[in-house]
Amino acid sequence: MKFYVGIHQPSDAKRLGAVFVSVHRLSGPKGRRAPFTTEPWIMDSGAFTTIAKHGGYPESVSAYAAHIRRWASPNLRAAVAQDYMCEPHMLAKTGLTIADHQRLTIERYDALIAEDLAGVTVMPVLQGYKPADYARHVRAYGDRLGLGAWVGVGSVCKRNGRPDAVLAVLKAIHDARPDLRLHGFGLKTTSLAVKEVRDRLESADSIAWSFAARYEGRNRNGWEEAARLVEEIEVL
Repeated sequence: MKFYVGIHQPSDAKRLGAVFVSVHRLSGPKGRRAPFTTEPWIMDSGAFTTIAKHGGYPESVSAYAAHIRRWASPNLRAAVAQDYMCEPHMLAKTGLTIADHQRLTIERYDALIAEDLAGVTVMPVLQGYKPADYARHVRAYGDRLGLGAWVGVGSVCKRNGRPDAVLAVLKAIHDARPDLRLHGFGLKTTSLAVKEVRDRLESADSIAWSFAARYEGRNRNGWEEAARLVEEIEVL
């Protein structure tokens, strides 16, 4: 399993290796302008923050595509599609159903891959809440998901305290499409410490180090904190 540590400051990437960076850290008037790493990295769409704040996407798919083109390079391994999370509080934010969020996630994915992305791979996202929801979403994607596709698994980060619940989701997806290579969004060591969870993942990311540092009165932006998490994952 390849681990991409989430970071706030792109300049810290040179100290940490593989990283996971939100497009929000790369865009806007204060966004990064210069290249920041020669290591593999993933661009996150910032979907959780965007949906939580706006209840949808205020910017067009084309705007996100422009950011992807701006950062296109061989070390950008994938840009995550703009999905709609399915936790209850996110459904309350939009006033929609899980089925609606799954449909909108695919529609946003379809629109994104129709854009000029300068050859960058888009990581589609599977959404749901119960394991059966994810299996249904796999079927809804149909042949959009090619053989061995690298696919993100959303709405699992809030279930880190229940690794069995995370595993149940991964098993449901595997039963539906055993060929898919899965990326776990926001998975902490509580879940990744379970070998059966790691064995079902191609990759994972987490920025849990930042929240832990803030809670414990340390620097929530310090790269040293991120490095500690990387070390913990490496010895699992």
